[in-house]
Amino acid sequence: MTEFRTLDHPVIAMIRWDPRRPAEWINEHIAMVHAISNAYVITTADGDVVINSGTEQQGTRIREKFEELLGRPLDIRKLIFTQNHTDHIGGWPAFADPQTEIVAQKMTRQLVDERKMLTNFFTRRYTNVIASMMTGANKQVGTPEILPAVLTTFDEEFDFTQGKTHFVLKSLWSGETQDSIAVWLPEERTVFTGNWAGAIHGALPNFYTARGDRQRSIPGWLAQCRDIVAQEPELLITGHEQPIQGTNRIKSDLMKVHDAVRHLHDETVKGMEAGSKLSDLMQTIVIPDHLTPRDGRCPPHWIVRAVHEEYAGWFRHEHTSELYATPTSAIWPDIVEAMGGAEQVACKAREELSAGHPEKALHFIEMAVGVAPSNKRVREVELAVLDALADGTQGRIFDLLGWLEGRIISARNALA
Repeated sequence: MTEFRTLDHPVIAMIRWDPRRPAEWINEHIAMVHAISNAYVITTADGDVVINSGTEQQGTRIREKFEELLGRPLDIRKLIFTQNHTDHIGGWPAFADPQTEIVAQKMTRQLVDERKMLTNFFTRRYTNVIASMMTGANKQVGTPEILPAVLTTFDEEFDFTQGKTHFVLKSLWSGETQDSIAVWLPEERTVFTGNWAGAIHGALPNFYTARGDRQRSIPGWLAQCRDIVAQEPELLITGHEQPIQGTNRIKSDLMKVHDAVRHLHDETVKGMEAGSKLSDLMQTIVIPDHLTPRDGRCPPHWIVRAVHEEYAGWFRHEHTSELYATPTSAIWPDIVEAMGGAEQVACKAREELSAGHPEKALHFIEMAVGVAPSNKRVREVELAVLDALADGTQGRIFDLLGWLEGRIISARNALA
């Protein structure tokens, strides 16, 4: 049995919602509420600007927390979404006062409509990645977001002055979503980036999520990262945890991640030019020790694959069968029969596992399970392989561990 759990991963602590935890000041006129994704209020001489609203269930309580801290009702002139995910926008009705203008990047409505169109599809995939957390009230996921009927949108840049505070909103289309934005207070050298660089500051950005999402652009993200650093912010406020203060600290943190991503990008491109297979690149390209990031949501080899597919798409030019609809699994029954049956294939999987090759073992056991899903011995080997792969994450890679936990739960249910 694996010793690692997604519930012990650092990301869980940073998204934990505590209705009793009060709002807190960042400085004399910026306050925050910790939620699944943090919400912020900037007070001005002529009303308040709120950034993000939490989920539908959290919105009202987030507003109450802000008003308890301020000692007065909010006077919300602008509500700004840094991206379209429900933990950023879901609570908007609690902030939509008659005088409130709600602002988002122009792709927001399209992306919400796409996810609504594919609600069941994405809900199934999401539950596969967070299966260990799907208990009790947490089973309610995938509720389609409902956007306000009136939404002010912009393409590349939108600026306004509230009170005497100047705001500049800039598109960060290569971030966690294609409608991600940065909210700048240029005179204060303060920037809110939401989850543009991922959920965990200092970890690798998740350019492709295991749950499924539109893929993000690696070269685009690198350019945007350099642009943010070049503007020398003194205060960086992200979607989670505490703000990062100091120009040097911000530059050091962002450029370390930038250089790690750039290394993965450049080595992948070099390998593509040399004619290397994607699978070889995924196995051999590693991040140098001095660029080792914080534990995050994706392993480096996912970024290698994302780079390759951003430039070259899904056809790898390795096998003609890639161009046809019949999957490799269609011939599994014939291979299993030729090897002497599902239990013999499971034995081969166990041999590979014992030899320290869990990924090769996975290929064999997936064939055996595909042919004989009710065979107890096959399922026992499957569970052993999945446990070994989960241990291989060392509890550091949230999305991969979450997926493996879901498969482990399925294997245990089959055995039961």
